[in-house]
Amino acid sequence: QVQLVESGGGLVQAGGSLRLSCAASGRTFSRLGWFRQAPGKEREFVAAISWSGSAKYSAVPVRGRFTISRDNAKNMVYLEMNSLEPEDMAVYYCAAKRSPGSWPPSAAIEYEYWGQGTQVTVSS
Repeated sequence: QVQLVESGGGLVQAGGSLRLSCAASGRTFSRLGWFRQAPGKEREFVAAISWSGSAKYSAVPVRGRFTISRDNAKNMVYLEMNSLEPEDMAVYYCAAKRSPGSWPPSAAIEYEYWGQGTQVTVSS
C-alpha cells in the first residue's frame, strides 16, 4: 500500500524557517514533489526531486528560499523553508509519480499519489 505521510508544519513568524518531511512507502517512484494550496487558490507547484535525488527543481516564487532534498536510505523527502513570508502560508502536500515524464514535473495532474497535507502558517 502506497503511503505518503507529511510532517513538520506549524506556526512560524515571517522570516523564520520550517522543515517539512515526507515519508514515502509502498513502492518506488520516479519523481517526488511538494505542492501547496492556500484558501481559495489553486494547488501550486513548489519543488520536485528525482527518486535518486540527483535532479531538483524549485518554482520561481520559492527559489533561493526553499530547498528540496531526499534521504534515499530512509525513503524521506524534505522541504527546507527559509525566509518564510505570509504568502507562503498554505497546506503543503507531498506527491509522488510512477513514470519520469517531462522535467520539471510541475503539474499536479502528473502525480498519482498524495499525502494528507500539513498546514504551514506564517504570522506577519
